[in-house]
Formats: sequence, C-alpha cells, structure tokens
Amino acid sequence: MDIHVDLKLLENVKGFLDEAEGRRLYATALDAGRRGPCLEIGSYCGKSAIWLGSACRENRQILFSIDHHRGSEEQQPGEEYFDPELFDPVACKPDTFRAFRQTIEKAGLEETVVPIVSPSPVVARSWATPLSLVFIDGGHAFATTYTDYNSWAGHIMPGGYLLIHDIFKDPEAGGQAPWHIYKLALASGLFAELPMTGTLGVLRRRQCGEIPDDLPL
Repeated sequence: MDIHVDLKLLENVKGFLDEAEGRRLYATALDAGRRGPCLEIGSYCGKSAIWLGSACRENRQILFSIDHHRGSEEQQPGEEYFDPELFDPVACKPDTFRAFRQTIEKAGLEETVVPIVSPSPVVARSWATPLSLVFIDGGHAFATTYTDYNSWAGHIMPGGYLLIHDIFKDPEAGGQAPWHIYKLALASGLFAELPMTGTLGVLRRRQCGEIPDDLPL
C-alpha cells in the first residue's frame, strides 16, 4: 500500500510509536475515514497525529486530537520518561503543545488535525459526533485508561475501530492497564479482534445484529 506520509519528518518527532505501528494506524484510519471523523487520545508531540492525520487528509476527513499536554504520569519530573526539553519552567510542568503544533504545521495538517487541549473525559461530557476510529494512547494508569475507554468506546460507529497502544501481555515487558482495557473491550461483545501490530491492538466495532463467533448458539 502506498502511503502519503512524511517519513523524514517522523524521524525527528519525539514519541513512542514505531514505524510498523504507525503504518497500521495509517491503514486503519484510511479505511475508517471513509465513514466519518477519527479521534486520538494522547497527542504528545504529534507522531501518531501525522500517521492518522495523513490518512484522514486522503479522505478529506478530520482527526480530533485530544491531550491536556501536561504529560502522562510517567512523563513527570523524576519519572522514567521525563524529558527536560519539554518542561515548562514557568508552569513547573511538562508542556508538549508547542512541539505538537510545530509538528502539525510542518506536516501540512493544520486543516485536517483539530487539537483539543483538555483531559479526554471533560471533552466526552458533551460529545455527540459519531466516530469511525478512536485511538487510546494517553495516560497508562488503570484509572486513566479505563476512563478514556469508558468515555469514548460508545461513540464509535458500527464498523468503526478501537485502537489501543502499549499492550503488553507479559507484566515484565510493560504496564498492564492497556492490556486490561483491551480484554475488557473484548469481553463486552461489542468488538471483534483483529491482528495486533507490535503493541498496537486493533478492534472493530461489530455491526448491528452481528453475533460474536465465540458465543454459544
């Protein structure tokens, strides 16, 4: 599949998404964007927004990109993924929004990606637009990940996609919150499981009347 993504720009954007996962985001958003807008939770510096937004642009569609831009739990001072280059000394907090805006501008996605600077559950309180894709990649504490899932899964249209990043089945390999949410989504019966790419889980919202394969007849 041909992709219309600035790979050279991606090399210089901070983030934790590898190319194979990015290509899967692009392919999934390219299909989803034919039916409606996409949404991501956890923008950071814009790496995933380039992949998703570039696919949305192909369909003349919109990517809503939600992040409070103050860093997740593990990106705070003294934590494992703290980046001093993204620290705001005036606010004494991380601030990734400037880097995100620069990324979107360089990628030519300012008319495709709509940044929403807010915690995701605040935005979800008044959300009414059906979504063809929701990508969860915000905070990785269980309460945060569960809240993101609970706030947005219901907005995915039938046939749309739920994507969850940083899924580690082995506790020794990484945090377990995204894995637990992934299993919760499957247990709901609302989603069909598609092959994973790296740590990226891909689920499809079942169509009305579609019966899960593992349910007894």
